[in-house]
Amino acid sequence: MKAEIRRHFAPALIAWQRQHGRHGLPWQGTRDPYRVWLSEIMLQQTQVSTVLDYYPRFLARFPDVQTLAAAQPDEVMALWSGLGYYSRARNLHRCAQQVVAVHGGEFPRDAQTLETLPGIGASTAAAIAAFCHGERVSILDGNVRRVLARLLAFGGDQALPKVHREMWDMAQALLPESPAHEDMAAYTQGLMDLGATVCVRGQPRCVACPMQSVCEAHCTGRTTDFPVKTKRVARRFERWWLWWAERESPRGEREVWLVRRPERGIWAGLYCLPVFDSEEALLATANTEPGTLEFFPAMPHALTHRELLLHAVRQVLPAWDEAALPAGQWVAISAMGGLGLPAPVRQLLQPQAPLFAGQ
Repeated sequence: MKAEIRRHFAPALIAWQRQHGRHGLPWQGTRDPYRVWLSEIMLQQTQVSTVLDYYPRFLARFPDVQTLAAAQPDEVMALWSGLGYYSRARNLHRCAQQVVAVHGGEFPRDAQTLETLPGIGASTAAAIAAFCHGERVSILDGNVRRVLARLLAFGGDQALPKVHREMWDMAQALLPESPAHEDMAAYTQGLMDLGATVCVRGQPRCVACPMQSVCEAHCTGRTTDFPVKTKRVARRFERWWLWWAERESPRGEREVWLVRRPERGIWAGLYCLPVFDSEEALLATANTEPGTLEFFPAMPHALTHRELLLHAVRQVLPAWDEAALPAGQWVAISAMGGLGLPAPVRQLLQPQAPLFAGQ
């Protein structure tokens, strides 16, 4: 690493963040580890604009780690519903319980110990330690790896573990020399802001970058060559058929038959309409029950490495034999706000959806 880059990087990044970085986000300006941790977990693989809706609602219900630890899993999943990557919510709940049970309700102060908690990786642990306690430790999420790879014209394959370790060493070497808490917080936020708003994946805004004069990729006209990642996970396409079995309860409420998804895989642990891998398989079950079938337009739903096309088939059951239904339970539409549901399923079943045929 060139000495010029090492001298320039941290001071320029801190000055840029204070003048041009993001300052109005609701999780900024706090040293509360609970709030920083919650925002960091929510922001993993999720856009800031989406988290802005979820973060205040989550805090209103779970204002501290003790309240979250004492919650029922379904309540946590319900508030997370639609945010995606649901393993984050399960680990969030487990982490809160461990902080209360093992650490007396106080998050550890150093990154190394934070990393032992469920769902907290090295970069998240570094962010909490830097923001809340000023620890001189670097974050290294995907955005930061892209910034450093371009800054240093680093051609190592990001898919290789040894390259990941090399990048950690580079990130640590660029930390500010100042031990001031305020400098570490501005530096860490600056890394996030630079990768999210300037050194973006497609067309980086080099003209607005404080590193333009020392960035080796920019100076050699090779910005789009970095970072290098040869291993790509192929996206899969699948059709899922959802059986929307519905009834009017003895109390006159509209109810839907929901099943719990397996603990591993897509929508793990969430409540969902019964899923079939083909129309024929769904009809083999649905045709054993009375009631006209209503086929809804297919709904595309994109996941990280998978494209789903969801076909919902609605059937209002005037009579039913629960023994013939997949293992699950009747749930009133009015009670679904308290359950964790996948976003497209919640969209289907929301209260403004069509009511019983003929009404």
